[in-house]
Amino acid sequence: MAGILYLVATPIGNLGDFTPRAVETLENADFIAAEDTRVSMKLLNHFGVKKPLISYHEHNHVTAGQSVLNRLLAGESCALMTDAGTPAISDPGEDLVRLCAENGVEVRAIPGCCAAVNALAVSGLPTGRFTFEGFLTVNKKSRREHLNSLKDETRTMIFHEAPHKLRTTLNDLTEAFGPDRRISLCRELTKLHEEVLRFTLAEAVSYYEENAPKGEYVLVVAGAAPKTGAVVTLEDGVAQVLALKEQGMRLKDAAKEVAEHTGLSKNELYAAALER
Repeated sequence: MAGILYLVATPIGNLGDFTPRAVETLENADFIAAEDTRVSMKLLNHFGVKKPLISYHEHNHVTAGQSVLNRLLAGESCALMTDAGTPAISDPGEDLVRLCAENGVEVRAIPGCCAAVNALAVSGLPTGRFTFEGFLTVNKKSRREHLNSLKDETRTMIFHEAPHKLRTTLNDLTEAFGPDRRISLCRELTKLHEEVLRFTLAEAVSYYEENAPKGEYVLVVAGAAPKTGAVVTLEDGVAQVLALKEQGMRLKDAAKEVAEHTGLSKNELYAAALER
């Protein structure tokens, strides 16, 4: 019988956020796969957990993932940990989870900290619908395409960013979304110098021109305002179709053109116009 892969969420700053269930899971696992064994060892030592550690990270996840899978299939259980937060979220752990799913290995989540959700909760922005965008690529073209694809996104958007790239990212966000878009910058969440700043993008750019970015950031950006164009009724659409017909356009072509710019059904427009 195959073992179980446990996704153990770790503190993002405050060790007091590590749950008793997480400690128990680590104690009962046969081995632990960690993003950085040195970082994880500090956490394990703090809670008195002694288990075999192996490395599983972005640069070895293909070979290490297969090794973990083989041990799971042989009946061992594994606890997967990242340096901070929930494994498999914007993390190579997702590849291991997929590998387990493809091979019928059970995966269980041991809930805990997630920086993105914590930042959203304190942002002061709408939380009912949101999209997690992770880290933006450093490739300028891909970065621009990514942000352009989000220009009409109405959900609240969540990004992660490192301090040395924050100013560039704020400028790029301003260019994509405009200077008046609201943003909450959540810094060093759960740590000693935790800070949440709420600005417009223009204010954020100005603030960080005068203040050096410090610590890891979660950026929570307001979505675009929903478009509220005038609603065109079927009767209005038919009138436009007939006007185009009077100008010499075929009825079928007129219905198609009106449908394209009103969102009305081409077939309904054509059928209604025929009855006039």
